[in-house]
Amino acid sequence: MKLTPEKLKKNVDLSSFEFRTTNEIEPLTTIIGQERAKRAFEFGLSVTTKGYNIYMCGPTGTGKTSFAENYLKEIAKNKPAPDDWVYVYNFVNPDSPIAISLPKGMGKVFKKDMADFLEFVINDLKKVFNSEEYENDKNNIYNEYQEKRTQLLDNLAEEARKYDFEIKYTPSGVYFIPIVNGKAISEEEYPELEKPIRDEIERKVKKLQLETQEVLKKIKILEKELKERIKELQKRIAVFTISHYVYEIRSKYKDNKKILDYIDNVTDDIIDNLDEFLDKEEEDTPLPLQFASYKKMSRFDRYKVNVIVDNSELEGAPVVYEINPTYYNLIGKIEYDNEMGNILVTDYTKIKAGAIHRANGGYLILQAKDLLSYPQAWEALKRVLKTGQIYIENLKDIYGLFITPSLKPEPIPVDLKVILIGSEYIYNILYTYDEDFKKLFKIKADFDSEMDYNQDNLYKMIQFISSFCKKENALPFCKDAVEKVIEYSCRLVENQEKLSTRFNEIVEILAEANTWAELEESSMVKKEHVSRAICEKEYRSAKYEEKINQMIEEGTILVDVDGYKPGQINALAILDVGDYVFGKPSLITVTTSSGRSGIINIEREVQMSGKTHSKGILIISGYISQLFAQDMPLALNATICFEQLYSGIEGDSASAAELCALLSALSDVPIYQGIAITGSVNQKGVIQPVGGVTKKIEGFYYVCKKKGLNGKQGVIIPHQNIKNLVLCDEVVEEVKKGNFHIWAIKTIDEAIEILTGKKFEEVVLLARQKLKKYLDNLVRFNDKKDE
Repeated sequence: MKLTPEKLKKNVDLSSFEFRTTNEIEPLTTIIGQERAKRAFEFGLSVTTKGYNIYMCGPTGTGKTSFAENYLKEIAKNKPAPDDWVYVYNFVNPDSPIAISLPKGMGKVFKKDMADFLEFVINDLKKVFNSEEYENDKNNIYNEYQEKRTQLLDNLAEEARKYDFEIKYTPSGVYFIPIVNGKAISEEEYPELEKPIRDEIERKVKKLQLETQEVLKKIKILEKELKERIKELQKRIAVFTISHYVYEIRSKYKDNKKILDYIDNVTDDIIDNLDEFLDKEEEDTPLPLQFASYKKMSRFDRYKVNVIVDNSELEGAPVVYEINPTYYNLIGKIEYDNEMGNILVTDYTKIKAGAIHRANGGYLILQAKDLLSYPQAWEALKRVLKTGQIYIENLKDIYGLFITPSLKPEPIPVDLKVILIGSEYIYNILYTYDEDFKKLFKIKADFDSEMDYNQDNLYKMIQFISSFCKKENALPFCKDAVEKVIEYSCRLVENQEKLSTRFNEIVEILAEANTWAELEESSMVKKEHVSRAICEKEYRSAKYEEKINQMIEEGTILVDVDGYKPGQINALAILDVGDYVFGKPSLITVTTSSGRSGIINIEREVQMSGKTHSKGILIISGYISQLFAQDMPLALNATICFEQLYSGIEGDSASAAELCALLSALSDVPIYQGIAITGSVNQKGVIQPVGGVTKKIEGFYYVCKKKGLNGKQGVIIPHQNIKNLVLCDEVVEEVKKGNFHIWAIKTIDEAIEILTGKKFEEVVLLARQKLKKYLDNLVRFNDKKDE
C-alpha cells in the first residue's frame, strides 16, 4: 500500500482551542502524562509506616526532579513546621553533648536567652561581689577568724613563756628561742650552754612542739571554716542574685524537661565555679596530649547554645534537595581547630548539621547516581532510615583512623520521607543486590517517556509552553508555532498517537526558537522560528551523517539508488552518535549455489553478528524451507552479507531485506535499487514492526537526494509502523510531488512485488526452478562420485 502524504506525519490541529498566543493561556500547574507515577508518588507520601520512601525512575528529562520539588513544596505548605534542634554542653559527660528540640524559631531565641542570662549573671555577680555590703560580711567573717587565730597564738606564746621560751613565726615554720637568765639565746650561743641546761631546753621544746601542733591544727580548722563560710556566703549571695534570672528562664521553658535539667546544671556549675565570675585570671595550663582532641573552652563557652537546625524562616515542612550528597553534607560533621601546629581540638559548638537534619520533619530529595558516588553516604542514609535516628560521627572515628577521643553527640530522632531519583537501571541493581533497598524504598514512581495524544494532554502542552514563556520571560508562541512544537513532540517519541514527556528536549527547542525570534526582532515566536530551531539543532550534530552521505555520493561506500540488480538490496540501519540519531542505507548482497550448507550468515561466521540478527537468519531459513522444501530437499548454499560493514550488527530489522535479496538471487529477478526496505519477518512471511522508521526513511531520502531523485525511489516499511511516521516537512513535500514514495506492507509477497515489479508467484516459480536445478546438479555430482 502506497501511503498518502497525510499519513506521513502528525498533522496537529489546535483549532478547537481558542487562543492567538500563549499569553492567553494559564501556565501549567501540574505534571503531564504521568498519572501512574503521580499516583504512586502521592500514595507513598501518604503512608506513614516505616520503609515507604520513594524511588522515582524513568528516562532523563521527563521532569522527575521538577515534579518532586514543586509537588512537595506545595503540600509542605499545609504541614506543620518541625522543631529546631540545639546542642548544649553536657556537664556530667562532656564528650556527649545533649540534643534538645524546641518549637520552630525557638532555637535561636533560647540561644539569645542563655546569652542574656549569662550576661546578666556575670554583671550582677561582679556588682554584688564588689559591693561594700559583701566586703563587710566577708570582713566580719575574716575578723572573727583573726580573733580566734590571734587568741590561739597568744595562748601558745603565754605557754612558751612559762617554759622560758619566746616564739618566732616565719614562713617556713614556728621557732622557739630559749631564755636563760633573762636573755634570749641565739643559735651561736646555744652550743656553749652546759649540757644539763641544753637537755632541759630540749625536754621543754618537745612539750611545746606537741602543744604547737595542736594549735596549728586548730588554726587549719579555723582556716577551713573561714573558706567554707566565705564560700557559703558567696553561694548564698550568688543564689539570691541569680535566682530571679533562673526563675524567669525556667518559667519560659517550663514545658521542656531537658531544658529545665540543663538550666539546673548551668546554675549548679555557676555556683560551683564562682571564682570564674570574679575576674580572676584564667590559668593557661596546657592540656595533656591524651585529651588534646577536646577543645579547651574559655570560662563561659560551655554555657553557649549551638543551634544546628533553625526553622524560624520556614513555612510548613522543609523540602531539601541536596545536590552534593557527600557523607558530611548528609549526616553533618564535627569540625576541628588546629592548635599548636599539629593538634586537632574540638567542642560541641563545632557540631554542624547535615541535609538530613534540615529535612527532618519533611522531605529529602536526592539523585541516586550522585548518592551512590559516595558509598559512605549511602550506608549512612540507610542507617538513619533503619534506626530512625541520626548520629553525627566523623568518618575518621567510624573507621578508626585516629585513636584520639572525639565527641559523641546525642543522636537526634528522625522523621522524614526520602525521595530518591534515578534510572531504571540503578533501581534494578539496588533492588537485586542491596537487601536493605527493597525494605526502605517500597514505593516506585515510574515515569514514562510518552503520553497519549488527546485533547487534555494537548491543552496541557499549550500550558507547558505558556509556563516556559512566563518563567523564562520569553516571547509568546503563536498558535502555529505551538502546533509545530507539538509535532516535534510526536517526532521525539516517533509516534503519531503519542506525545513525548522528555520535556528537557522540548524546552531546548522552545528556548532556541525564542532566540531566533528575538534575533529577527519578532514580537512573537512563529512556526518558522520553531522549524529553524529544529533544523539548526539537527545541523549542529549532523556532521557524522554528512560525512557518510558524502562517502556514499563519492562512491567510497557502495550504495545504488537506481537500476535493477539481482541478489542485492538496500536495507536501512540506525546509527546513534550520542546526541544525534540518523538512518543510513546498508547494502546487502546474496549469492547462491548448489550444495548442502544452507544459508550462511557471513557476519556470524566472523563473530560480528548479534544473537537477534543470527536468529533472524534462522527464521529466513525456516521460511525458505517451508516455501520450497515441501516436495523436494533443498540443495542450497546461500551466503548473506552486509557489505562494507566493519563493526558488529544486531537486530532483526533487516531480515525482510535479507529474505527479499535471497529470493531475488534464487530467482534471478533483479531488485530495483531505488527502493529500500526495513522490517523483520517471521517464518510465515508476515512482516513485523521495527524501530526508527522515521530516521531510516529520512536517511535514505537524503542519499537519494544527493544522487538525484527520479520519482521512482522510496522506502518499504511494515504496516504496523505507519503510526510511527513523523517525517520532516521536506520528505513529506517530495512525497506530495511524487518524487519519493513510502509503502506499507503486511507480507513479504507485497515487498517482492514492489521491489521487482513482478508477481510474487512468478518470482517463487523461478526460484523453485533454480532450486530444482541445484538439486539435479547435486544428484548428478553424487552419482559420478559413486561411479
